[in-house]
Amino acid sequence: MSPVRKGFRFTPLHLAGWLFADMLLVLALVSMGDRGDPLAAQAATRPSPSVSSADPDPSPTPSPTPQGPRSVERKPVKIHVTAAVGDRARMVKQLRSATARYEGRAAAFVMTFGQAVEPSDGQAYAREINKALRKARPDMFTDATTRDFWNGGSAGAADLEIYFYTR
Repeated sequence: MSPVRKGFRFTPLHLAGWLFADMLLVLALVSMGDRGDPLAAQAATRPSPSVSSADPDPSPTPSPTPQGPRSVERKPVKIHVTAAVGDRARMVKQLRSATARYEGRAAAFVMTFGQAVEPSDGQAYAREINKALRKARPDMFTDATTRDFWNGGSAGAADLEIYFYTR
């Protein structure tokens, strides 16, 4: 007969922390594996230094444009917008003004924190702001990934964190 410890029962809840840690590790590995090698991209764009014996003074060839993967800037551009719920015209106007100095750049992703008392209302407001982004600057935000978050506070305001692609 095997000894049984009294008072100990195994429940799947005991594994929740380990499962979370394992999922975080997988996410980190996938993220690292997705990044391109910037040194290899630079090496591929440099012309090889080959000199032919028949042509002792070769004419210089222009270096090709970099062909490596785009990267995302680590520091976000932070913007605060204040407009009444449903006032899309004011949202667009403020977003155009706040992003004017970044014209010609493309956003990779945007995290929008809508302020409201209730989480669902804050996320709905953030969703409204993200739709206004595409109307305010379609060339900047058409392919950007947006996420709607809630931030406690009074309704009618949002904080945005915009991550642009590197130049």
